[in-house]
Amino acid sequence: MKLCRYGEKGQERPGLVDKNGMIRDLSAHLADINAQALDPKSLAAIAALSIAILPVVPGSPRLGIPVTRTSKYIAIGLNYRDHAEEASLAIPTEPLIFLKAINCLSGPNDDIIQPPHSTKLDWELELGVVIGSKAQYVDEPKALDYVAGYCIANDVSDRGFQFQSSQWAKGKGCDSFGPIGPWLVTKDEVPNPQNLDMWLEVNGQRRQTGNTANMIFSVAQIVAYCSRYMTLLPGDVICTGTPPGVGMGTKPEPIWLKPGDAVHLWIDGLGEQRQTVVAYNP
Repeated sequence: MKLCRYGEKGQERPGLVDKNGMIRDLSAHLADINAQALDPKSLAAIAALSIAILPVVPGSPRLGIPVTRTSKYIAIGLNYRDHAEEASLAIPTEPLIFLKAINCLSGPNDDIIQPPHSTKLDWELELGVVIGSKAQYVDEPKALDYVAGYCIANDVSDRGFQFQSSQWAKGKGCDSFGPIGPWLVTKDEVPNPQNLDMWLEVNGQRRQTGNTANMIFSVAQIVAYCSRYMTLLPGDVICTGTPPGVGMGTKPEPIWLKPGDAVHLWIDGLGEQRQTVVAYNP
């Protein structure tokens, strides 16, 4: 299934995307796409609904964050060897965990807001993982059992903020720095999360091309590893690292996003995102 939340900010309703790409309203059957909805039994009940009884949502409504009440947004750094090399950073020997502030989460096509003191705004295309069941100290062979589904994530970053200290959170958690979606694609539609093509374009020019097969640490390894250090709860999101081609690594000079730039992201089977960079306007 492809689950989404649609409508104006703060007024989103739950939806299901049918085979024709039309949004079907789920609000008569589901309060929201939240922790309760991501329980395996709840997902099975949604999947059992007849599409014919779900009203078609007219027009092209705004798509919001596809899951609500997320308790943690976890990120894995330098999970593609060639990205670590372009950043001139050491290849990690175990997953490098950092957290993105929850307030950074935004809809897949919402604007990226450049803070007034930002000068090194960058993009990062990533596979996002949405947790469906409480996970503590899980074993790697069973780790994917705790996953509800997958989405596209743009780990927007300001490199100036990020490298002002050894802690990266300051450059990762600004408002709008965490677009996810357009949908939460349940794991039954993604039988192998380690073989997904992906790309990102800026102003129509290809900047990133990759495949999740090139991750240093797989989704299963990441989920199991994170569960050793924090309890993963339904609705938690993990972004799993970016392939090469970020602005920071562009040669001979870095390329930074600026107001007016258009960012387009795609991952096989997970849809696409389109964002425009805008200056902060209080």
